[in-house]
Amino acid sequence: MIKTIIEIVNPYFQKKIFITLSMGFVSGIPLLLTITLLQAWLTDEGISKSTIGLFALVGLPYSLKFLWAPIFDGITLSTFGRRRSWMLITQILLIITIIGLGMTDPAMNATNVAILAVLVAFSSASQDIVIDAYRRESLSDEEQTLGASAYVLGYRIGALAAGAGGLILADYMTYQMVYTFMSLVMLYGVLITIVAEEPKSNYRPSNFIETVIKPFIEFFDRYTSINNIAADRLKHVRNGLSITLSPDDNMLSGKINHGYKRSKITRRNILKNIFLTPILILLFILLYKIGDTMAHSLSTNFYLDIGFSKTEIGTIVKFFGLFATLVGAFAGGLIALKTGLYQSLIMFGIFQAIATLGFSLLAIVGDNIYLLMTVISLENLAAGMGYTAYLAFIANMTNKQFTATQFALMTALMSLPRTLFSGFSGYLVEFLDWELYFVFCSLIAIPALIILRKLQREIKI
Repeated sequence: MIKTIIEIVNPYFQKKIFITLSMGFVSGIPLLLTITLLQAWLTDEGISKSTIGLFALVGLPYSLKFLWAPIFDGITLSTFGRRRSWMLITQILLIITIIGLGMTDPAMNATNVAILAVLVAFSSASQDIVIDAYRRESLSDEEQTLGASAYVLGYRIGALAAGAGGLILADYMTYQMVYTFMSLVMLYGVLITIVAEEPKSNYRPSNFIETVIKPFIEFFDRYTSINNIAADRLKHVRNGLSITLSPDDNMLSGKINHGYKRSKITRRNILKNIFLTPILILLFILLYKIGDTMAHSLSTNFYLDIGFSKTEIGTIVKFFGLFATLVGAFAGGLIALKTGLYQSLIMFGIFQAIATLGFSLLAIVGDNIYLLMTVISLENLAAGMGYTAYLAFIANMTNKQFTATQFALMTALMSLPRTLFSGFSGYLVEFLDWELYFVFCSLIAIPALIILRKLQREIKI
């Protein structure tokens, strides 16, 4: 038993994987400071649910980060290297802006709170761009699933430290002191950046086109290129006849493997892959976690509304959420490695929807500490498993030549529901009440599973 546990845990203590876990930790802290902890602060100050819901829009930089991501691909600032130099800068900015946010007073000037929260989100989104690029470049293709598992594990621990830990601390000290304390925790990221090794990369964009335009073109051209070969061959066959691409015909063979080694060629498939496949990939990324993201966006406000104290919320989230996160991150990585990305994404997607329904049950039952334990455990377990496979999928869709920009584009779509849709969740709650709101959050995730099924027929996942 002990030997088995050691064998499972041991890969996470490899230097590259442990650094990935640590970077996940410092990525998870800032987001919860602008969502969970800020929600509690605003609630304590008597701010309305509608206004609190609108505060989710301060996370908009997470959805727009692809706009400045090319800067991190194209510019190297110091001898620390392209990735580590930008990580240091963004981490220092985070420390400064978190302290600044803690020095504001929502009751006196909510506008200043919103501005500082946006600056924290901008710095955090920039840090995420560089960390995602670092992880993709420093790990091999075979290590991406394990790396995603480690990153999710670290991220969830960081989120729990800022969310649950912050709520517990807020019962014993002022919110200003809590934010100052969390800024000091971010110094760990600076230490990890210093000891980390710069990933090797032979590609450097040399002009504006290669830095800004080419990463976006390549994503769509990836499928177009394959089908240009098919179109040329199609001219030489009669209608109704299909042929099979050989490995030599795949222009991206050895660089980007997306399952086209054996693709039947028809006019319909050519047009479908050129236009539809890339769009479906982006839509899947947008929609896969929309349900549990919207459910979690107002979770702290929900717990407080139905009668739980901040200490109860923080304690239960800390202990039960942490345990479920550990299990989810480990299990998600192991299941994805064993069953493949497609099967794991399907299973985890269904599990996420079921876990979200637990919030509806809690809304009906009310202040029940045991049910809260169950709901939080299931939510964290499902989120940890789903996010692991989700990140591995995104990594596989990314070209290492344009890591920062393409990863930022895809993760920006991932965060869009959290910022745009969740920004209006307060109004939706007031219209539907908590019970129906969480049912809505569960059902809205179904289209992603339908898209995933279709993608499986088009590309190898």
